[in-house]
Amino acid sequence: MRWLLTALMLLASPAMAEQVVADLSQNRVSITTSFEGSDIFVFGAVSRDAPAPTDQGDLEVIVKVIGPSAPVMVRRKDRRFGIWVNNDAVEVDRAPHFVALASTGELDDIVSFTDRMRYEIGYDHVVRLIDAPADVENVQSFREAVIRIREDEGLYKQLPDAVKLTSDTLFSTRIALPANLVEGDYLARVYLMRDKNVLDAFETTIAVRKAGLERWIYNLAHEQPLIYGILSILVALGAGWGAAAVFRAFQR
Repeated sequence: MRWLLTALMLLASPAMAEQVVADLSQNRVSITTSFEGSDIFVFGAVSRDAPAPTDQGDLEVIVKVIGPSAPVMVRRKDRRFGIWVNNDAVEVDRAPHFVALASTGELDDIVSFTDRMRYEIGYDHVVRLIDAPADVENVQSFREAVIRIREDEGLYKQLPDAVKLTSDTLFSTRIALPANLVEGDYLARVYLMRDKNVLDAFETTIAVRKAGLERWIYNLAHEQPLIYGILSILVALGAGWGAAAVFRAFQR
């Protein structure tokens, strides 16, 4: 009787028809004095326990790499008496330092609004402005300003058609990390979809850390601020003395 109940339970429970298996070319990025950016190669496959369905829409893949989040203060400038001055200020509650969204197609075409909100796919769902001052007009323009500025800096990018999907099984893409990264843990997520619904997801961490001279200066500034300040003054004095010596040599 027990084996019969077990068999019935297995038949009644839905099987995971398609799952995503993925990996990265590297899980650690070192920021040195000569750091000019890096590339992360994301690749993987779709694992199935049955043939791929043919009546549930096309298979789609989204790869998201997102950096550390922090509040950002945004100020609006107005022209007063012929000069530009800071006027309104709004703090955007959460803004990732870096966001890259690579996909097999346009986001609106391959993932539903519900799943975009649930899995935070898209700028609208990762840059959050929750508690804005009531006396500030058009508060959403402050959030849009953060997105626009970071797009211009190469920190926010959407990459439709950048994920290559082969035979509905193998996929790959390359995410370029810019030189102006900040230190922290970056999350890489891969979403597998059919009929605009997320079927499965994979997540891993990319550790971005300062290394070499950058790490030594960073640690010194945060752990020994007095010594760091003295060394900074000595370096400034030395640079000033050297510049003055060169100037006097040219005058002779």
